[in-house]
Amino acid sequence: MDTIEELNGTYFYNGMHNLSAGELFFWIFIEKIDDQYGIHDLVAVSSIILGLPLLKTRAKPGPATKGTSIASRMSRQYLDIHLPFRLPTITNKSIKLLKPMYVNNLGAFVGRTVPVVGWLLLANDFAQITFKTMITYNRIARGGDKVW
Repeated sequence: MDTIEELNGTYFYNGMHNLSAGELFFWIFIEKIDDQYGIHDLVAVSSIILGLPLLKTRAKPGPATKGTSIASRMSRQYLDIHLPFRLPTITNKSIKLLKPMYVNNLGAFVGRTVPVVGWLLLANDFAQITFKTMITYNRIARGGDKVW
């Protein structure tokens, strides 16, 4: 048998046999996740963790997120530049309210943007994995088992 074949209404894929259509999709999905991992995933997860409000800070007004992140503290320390305009940022609270918070400090903007970049990288990975899985699965699956 080849690495990809159909046998008695089931599938043979990558050394596994008698796979149903759902099992075939699952194993292709797992394989594509394995193929996708790289250094940018480490950057994405690190960015998200660095953006978590884990450090204690002064008392803040009502809608503000309690605590501050390592990214925010470090970027405010090294990029304490006041801008003549305000930039939109997203925080844990503002995303729940669906309303951006505005800052005029470059350090605050960078600190709040770090986890957003991490989430965008992970969302991109998920989209690529899903797309590659669907393409591979639809090449292998027979008519009624294909997705879309």
